[in-house]
Parts: sequence; C-alpha cells; structure tokens
Amino acid sequence: MAQVIQVAAENGVRAVRLTGGEPLVRRDLPALVKMIASIPQIEDISLTTNAILLEKMAGPLAAAGLRRVNISLDTLQPEKFAQITRGGSLEQVWRGIQAAEDNGLQPIKINAVAMKGINDDEIPDLARLSLTHPWIIRFIELMPIRYQSSPETGTMSANGAYLPVQEIKKMLQPLGLEPAATPVGSGPARDYRLPGAIGQVGFISPLGEHFCASCNRMRLTADGYLRPCLLSNVEIPILNALRQGESILPYLKQAVEFKPAAHELAVNHLPDNRWMCEIGG
Repeated sequence: MAQVIQVAAENGVRAVRLTGGEPLVRRDLPALVKMIASIPQIEDISLTTNAILLEKMAGPLAAAGLRRVNISLDTLQPEKFAQITRGGSLEQVWRGIQAAEDNGLQPIKINAVAMKGINDDEIPDLARLSLTHPWIIRFIELMPIRYQSSPETGTMSANGAYLPVQEIKKMLQPLGLEPAATPVGSGPARDYRLPGAIGQVGFISPLGEHFCASCNRMRLTADGYLRPCLLSNVEIPILNALRQGESILPYLKQAVEFKPAAHELAVNHLPDNRWMCEIGG
C-alpha cells in the first residue's frame, strides 16, 4: 500500500484516506500511517471508522501522523445502534470520539447514512449535534451497491429505504439550514450550517444531486485493484505488477483514464461485483 501511495504521490496525489471494512482491526495500522506520513508529498491522511476501537487507537494514530477521522454513526439510540451494527456499543463510539478530540484528530466528521423507516426520524437530532460540537455532520444517501437485507432493514429493498437528499434537506429547513462555503477539491459533500452552530452539516448525494463532475478520488482495494469509480465495476489489477517489481505508474494512469464522466445509475447500470464493505468509503 505504501508503494502504491508513493508512486501516486510522485504523480500528483496529495491526500490519502484509510477505510475498510473497519480499518482499526488492522493491528499494524499506526505503522502503515507512519509509512504514509513519511512520504513528503502527502499533505493529509484521514481515516473512516466505526470508532468502536478508536478510544485506544486515537493516540498512537495521531502520533504516527493521522490528521483527522470520519466516524460512521447512523443513530443516537443505543438499542438501534446495536441492531444496525450487529452488536456495537454506542457508548464506546462516544468514548472514541472524545479520544479523537483529545488527540487533535480534527475536524471530526460524523457520517450518517439516511434510511427511510430506519433513522429518518433522527435526522434533526443528528444535525443538532453541530450546534454544540465543532463537528461536520454529514448525511449520505443510501447507495445501491450489492445491497443486502440485514437486521436493521429486514427484507426492505434498497429502493424502499432510499431517502433522497431533497427530502433530508426539507426535514432540516425548520432548523434554519443555510448554505456554507465548500472548499474546492474537499470531497463530495456539500456544506451547510445551522444558525449559531459551531459545526456544520453536509450532504453526500450520489443519486439525488450527483457530484461526479467534481470527483477526484480513486480507490485501492484490499486485494490489489485500483477502482476508478465507486459506482462502476471497472477495476485495474496491480498486485501481480507489485510482486514482480514492475512500475505501477502505467496502471495508475490507466485507472485515471478509465474514470467515467459520471455514473450510470439513472439507466440502472449498478455495480454488482463487490459489497460496499469491500470497497470502502
């Protein structure tokens, strides 16, 4: 992974995000972060996590060079949290968030996937966290990537749980939601603010208001493929080239060239070769 990032950094990449599955289950994660941080061109290293193990890992990761964290949090109700996460502890997440703040891993972004009939009744409460915390609360549309039934959705289909960003914003209008400046190149979220809030509210809407024109991301999968677009099945294998000592720059360039102008979800071209947890955020 460090070899791939080194070549990417030498050719223009400046930010790295570590995702999963759940990246904190990797025992040598601080060592990997330190390797990435030693690459001169890399300016930002971030992590997406469920935060259950973050309480004990925040310090070592910050010391290794991690800059900030995104934390997945779909509900503020302990029982519902345990159901959605299949046994997770909301109390552990809160302690993880506190540890991230104590170790300077900021800004903290809270990622909530908005799901009709599951957590849509909590959307205003989640947004209100930005009033008293310097966090960015981000609502993410449910993505149709090999969606599976689970304890929180039962037999509900992806279409049944899908909540468009327009409806999410409508739910928040009574709170005085207003647009905020979004830095160019900062990612797919569109930023807003509640009056008097010290934090922000953001929206990631791959379907309702897709962000393809500004997407500047590429993914490296755990089994050695470059994936130019989250919502496409196209992948470029690089593991054999790495093992054989070949230059991987041609593969990186190919992945950039294969990055589509936009996804094709509107015409029902859905990615189906991986689960979302196999790709990362």
